[in-house]
Amino acid sequence: MTGLASDFGVWGAAVAGVAGLIVGSFLNVLAHRLPRGESVVFPGSHCPACGSPIAPWDNVPVVSWLLLRGRCRVCGAPIALRYPAMELSNGVLWFLLARRADSWLEFTAGAFLCSACLALLAIDAEFQILPDKITLTGIGVGLLLSLLARNLKGALLGVAVGAGGLYLLAFLYERLAGREGMGLGDVKMLGMIGAFLGPIGVLVTVLLASLAGSVVGLGLIVLGTGDRKMRLPFGVFLSLGAIATLFFGAELVRFYRSFWS
Repeated sequence: MTGLASDFGVWGAAVAGVAGLIVGSFLNVLAHRLPRGESVVFPGSHCPACGSPIAPWDNVPVVSWLLLRGRCRVCGAPIALRYPAMELSNGVLWFLLARRADSWLEFTAGAFLCSACLALLAIDAEFQILPDKITLTGIGVGLLLSLLARNLKGALLGVAVGAGGLYLLAFLYERLAGREGMGLGDVKMLGMIGAFLGPIGVLVTVLLASLAGSVVGLGLIVLGTGDRKMRLPFGVFLSLGAIATLFFGAELVRFYRSFWS
């Protein structure tokens, strides 16, 4: 083992996982409040159904949801499965990142990207929007971290390829098809991904997202619940593609290059 794993071992990764669970709870706040134009700070955590404040012991990631059996303690309204799923997913991703990262800077960048993608996935799946407060902030954070890592050129190129390339494709599609194919939210999100993963990471992310979107779209058509004009929330697939690229992108690129060597 190298990097953080060799310095802190499995217990250090476990601490990172717990921190990820806590941050995952905040991601639920973002996913619920940002699309509604609400503050993510005030008021404190409360039941969306009855407005009752949530006690600290009812706000423990994953555990509280299980103990409450997925219902509000006061009014009994159901608490969506998304809440523990978001917390658990973020915790697992942070744990895995701590096991593989070579430095705190690499871990921080990966953790931010994973968390931002999870929040965008949840928001786009429900509202089909990708808030600028996440995507534009993510571009800024990605560029700052790349500057500290002395890789600003690669990050800037990633933003240009991601945002610029997707904007050009969206523009051409709208001109040829006469209707909008992608929103600017997708463009900004791919720019954010490029700031963290660079131009090659952008290409791998788009490939994986397109494949996943095509499989899902064809599946819905076969099941009779969709058609060729149906618009899927592409941000969902970009999120999954970016996370997969973060963990497996280098191996996929090496596998592809092996065919040409």
